[in-house]
Amino acid sequence: MKLFVAVVAGVLGAGLIGPSVARADEPRSSGPVPWDDFDDAIPVPPGEAPGEPDETAPPPAAPSEPVRGPRHKARMSLTPRPHVPRSLEDDGEGRLEKREDTVLGGRHFRIKTARGAVHVWFPPGYDRETAGTVIYVHGYYTDADGAWREHELARQFKASRQNAMFVVPDAPSGNDDDVKWPALKDLRKAVTRANIHLPDGPVVVIGHSGAFRTVMQWVDHRLVDQIILLDALYAGESAFDAFIASVKRADDHKLIVVAASTAEESASFARRYKFAVARERMPASSGELSRRERGAKLL
Repeated sequence: MKLFVAVVAGVLGAGLIGPSVARADEPRSSGPVPWDDFDDAIPVPPGEAPGEPDETAPPPAAPSEPVRGPRHKARMSLTPRPHVPRSLEDDGEGRLEKREDTVLGGRHFRIKTARGAVHVWFPPGYDRETAGTVIYVHGYYTDADGAWREHELARQFKASRQNAMFVVPDAPSGNDDDVKWPALKDLRKAVTRANIHLPDGPVVVIGHSGAFRTVMQWVDHRLVDQIILLDALYAGESAFDAFIASVKRADDHKLIVVAASTAEESASFARRYKFAVARERMPASSGELSRRERGAKLL
């Protein structure tokens, strides 16, 4: 799908995450970047944070421009495998290793975990007191490292102009891979174990394609305010039904479904709800959405 994370993040940010202190660059005009990586973070309950972020080390130079990889169309299994291998169940309690650098003027961390890499990026002008969290879960045929580089996620995150902590965890790259983070609390814990503090603002989860296998397991998490599915409704409809209809705080939840290969499934899902609002095309910017579209519980 030819979409910008920047556009969707800007759409979701309406009424959820305040504007960034710094004005971000616009996305490149050379064409849209494929979606395929994003992650999450959450407020730390009292006594759970391991300490203040390590602010002492000077950041190294930003990485060189990545080379884009080939695009692939995902093929989904309708019976996703949620279990995590025993070797990944216990990540320990100690401090996790992280590497820091500066990317597009923002602070970037790559956290090393037993469940794969987790990328965390803070935009220039980030204000933790008013910030939210955006979690991007990538689809098939890549991993967190590949999506971070090849899809230029930092550039897209910056273009969204959101005052948010952006998290990109590892996720299945195919039907034979297990879900890496079936519990959102474990992903949050991994970020805090790397000595990175999480903001207390709204949490938005974006999932592309095969990411539905991960995101469908987070629908009952008390901190998730909004979910955006990018051509991802291959399965898991009952979970997303619950997110907007029956789980605790469902009345406050919002769901955006963008569809191409999943157009038929997505339209069928939307027809269940009288409050659903539909539009034909992805807007070039969030400013093109009507007030009704921006306020829709299900768009």
